[in-house]
Amino acid sequence: MTETIKAQKGNKNLCKSWPQEAVMRMLMNNLDLETRENPEMFTSTKVARSREYFDKIIESLKELEDDATLIIQSGKLVGIFKTSKMAPRVLASNAMLVPMWATWDNFRKLEDKGLTMYDRIVAGNWMNIGSQGMFYEMLEVFNILAKRYFNQSLKGKLIVSSGMGTAGGALPLAVTANDGVALVVDVDRAKIEKRIKEGFCESISDNLDDALSIVLNARENGRALSLGLVGNAAEIYPEILRRKIVPDVVTDMTSSHDILNGYIPAEMTLKQALGVRKSDPQKYIKLAKQSIAAQLSAMLKMQAKGAVVFEFGNNIRQNACDAGVKDAFNIPGYAPLFIRDLHCEGIGPFRWMALSGDTKDIYKTEEKLLELFPEDAKLKCWIDIVRRQFTCHGLPARECWLGYNQKIEFGLAINEMIRKGEISLPVVIGRDYYDSGSAASPYGETEAMKDGSDAIADWPILSAILSAASGAIWVSVCHGCGTGIGYSIHSSMAVLADGSDDAKRKLSLVLANDSSISTARYADAGYEVASRTVKNNIKYQY
Repeated sequence: MTETIKAQKGNKNLCKSWPQEAVMRMLMNNLDLETRENPEMFTSTKVARSREYFDKIIESLKELEDDATLIIQSGKLVGIFKTSKMAPRVLASNAMLVPMWATWDNFRKLEDKGLTMYDRIVAGNWMNIGSQGMFYEMLEVFNILAKRYFNQSLKGKLIVSSGMGTAGGALPLAVTANDGVALVVDVDRAKIEKRIKEGFCESISDNLDDALSIVLNARENGRALSLGLVGNAAEIYPEILRRKIVPDVVTDMTSSHDILNGYIPAEMTLKQALGVRKSDPQKYIKLAKQSIAAQLSAMLKMQAKGAVVFEFGNNIRQNACDAGVKDAFNIPGYAPLFIRDLHCEGIGPFRWMALSGDTKDIYKTEEKLLELFPEDAKLKCWIDIVRRQFTCHGLPARECWLGYNQKIEFGLAINEMIRKGEISLPVVIGRDYYDSGSAASPYGETEAMKDGSDAIADWPILSAILSAASGAIWVSVCHGCGTGIGYSIHSSMAVLADGSDDAKRKLSLVLANDSSISTARYADAGYEVASRTVKNNIKYQY
């Protein structure tokens, strides 16, 4: 039975102060049907370990004082601790394991005992805003890819990918926004239909012949187009090769980092896959690995024939390697290819949510963004697309990528708009788990670091501690997000703009320090651009 939870909106508060209310609304927003990915709550992507713990967290937030902190251990309420008004209202840690025990087998045994939970995306830090949370990053990736490989444009280029989940769902629109043709494969028809409804994808097909005819015609005529194909990538990718069709770009966005709960084996319907997962998980994992090997092998052959092929940080290469594809890592990762330079300059994600639930508040912040940075053509293009293509879901939210000082300036501007009454209610500002200094993910964000520090996990922990010390309203750390248990550590933070001087101080500190620790991480690794960014940083006064 599908449960219904709606995010609290408007000026009637259930908590004692806005920081607690902000946390509660964001937690509820993650389970709002408009936002969450799965119809069933508390499954593989969780905000709490169970409905019982979710209810306890909500009730505790309602009673939480302004000088106390709620402690969450992998989606379970531990207790309320006396701290200070400057301290976060919530501190959370998800799926953390001692390194020797950080394997999927050990994790699942502990999960079965009810001792932990896994967050595959960003639900566990209560900051999920759906596919639009990945859209700006996708725009950046394909814009840089077009400049690097195709003389500035994806016009007349065919991009093939797979997986239409929260992250992959943003890819089709990012491709067409760069004038390309996107063919995205997903075994789950409902996911493709969801992305079409949300405005990320244009059309759907159940037939490979028809789909190829449509996308090849669009490529030949230089027409931007996106199409979701119902099928399994482990079958479709090799078949595309057999037909002697070579895409211009190939990647993958399936949930291959979580083989049991994410990737669907070949020759299985979605319903069959769900059944085998429960009845024989070991068989399921074996079949999924075989399928991953088949898909990755096809990607390698496409690469040999001239396609630009890269992994999008979902650990498909490692799983293929484990399944016998020894040259899987001949495919590069996306981070060093496309976004490393941006992070060295302090450019990264900035996410904000209007707690009023009024989309007019979000539109006003967009106008402020254009007013502050009129020379930034990328921002204007992005705003034009999101306004035209899709509406807000759940609590109105946006995420774009801003520069080192842009984040601080925009955050303070939002706070001032609230103080003046231009925005009706407070706004939560933060990001997901992903930023340059908040990740240790050797097959994701920190792949191929200049000094070999790919696996150094001090940085996300330091990032979390610094955010907590700077005045964030909640801070979380997570193990395995994006690449799977044993392969990554990430941290996340959020800060509140409510128009007050106290909020102004906290925004200045949190946003400045979040950018500072991020660029310091790359400066420490020997990147000259990052060193210059740190040296030239403008210190904001408050």
